[in-house]
This record gives sequence, C-alpha cells and structure tokens, in this order.
Amino acid sequence: MPSSDQKINIDRYQVIPRVLIFALRPDAVLLIRLLPRNGKTTDWTGRYNGPGGHVERGEDPLYAARRELAEETGLKADLSLCGTIIVDTAQVVGVALFIFRAENASGELAASPEGVPEWIQFDRIGAYPLVEDVAIFLERIRRMKTGDVPFVGRSFYDENDRLTVRFG
Repeated sequence: MPSSDQKINIDRYQVIPRVLIFALRPDAVLLIRLLPRNGKTTDWTGRYNGPGGHVERGEDPLYAARRELAEETGLKADLSLCGTIIVDTAQVVGVALFIFRAENASGELAASPEGVPEWIQFDRIGAYPLVEDVAIFLERIRRMKTGDVPFVGRSFYDENDRLTVRFG
C-alpha cells in the first residue's frame, strides 16, 4: 500500500516514538543522572532515567535503542524488547515508548551531554531520585524471563496529577 493510502489524518491521536533502555547486571541497573538541557534546568535535571530518546526518521525502535545506548553511555549490548507503553500527555500528541532490556553490555562507560551513566545496585535504588516511572518499569522488567511476551500498557496522570501506569 503506498504511503498516500495510509489514511493519515492530523485530527486523529498521534504519538512520537521514543525508546528507553535498561541495561541490567545481576545486581545492578545502568541509569543516567540527567544534566541540564541546553544549559537550562528542567524538572528532570538531577533525576535518574534509563538511556533513551527519540526514534529518528528512517530508524526502527531497535536501531534507535542501539544508537541511543551507544550515544548516551558508550556501551553496546544485546537488546530485547520488553514492552510498549503509550504515554498520554493530555495533549494532542502523545508518546509511544518502546522499552528494551540490555544484557551483556560491553565498551567503556562514558558521559554524554544527556547525562552521567552510573551502575546502581538494586538494593540501593530507592535512595536515588528517579524519573517517576523508572521504578515501575524496572520492577516489571526484572520479573520477566527469556521468551516472555512483551508487555503493553499506557501511562497517564489522574485527576489528582498522580502518575498511573496500567498494563494490558
């Protein structure tokens, strides 16, 4: 089917594709302490998140995850899709978040303009200021076994402005 027949309608709900990667060791996860963006502090500055970012035109989510992991941490790894979350931003455009697990990481860990990567012990993760949904996704990913079907879900803020993540 040609692209002209894809029935793209700008009045329909749209999403921006992004990737999020959790590199795991038996006792730790690789997270990035986020730095100010373009010299400006944001609500995320100083918080910890998995490496990740936008899927660029011409990329599939796996390629984007490999690129983002290398750009933000200096590492390469074996990646597997763990799940997809639709992030309802309460705006016209939302986010389609493809979440990957990274194992067998290799390379030399390096900081980037995005932030400073750190291996964080699972038993100490509660002591770190995490991006709001990181603990939710990380708990789910750690329970997954090889061959499990990737999860699906959506996240949104409820009427009291509390993050809610619902899995399908």
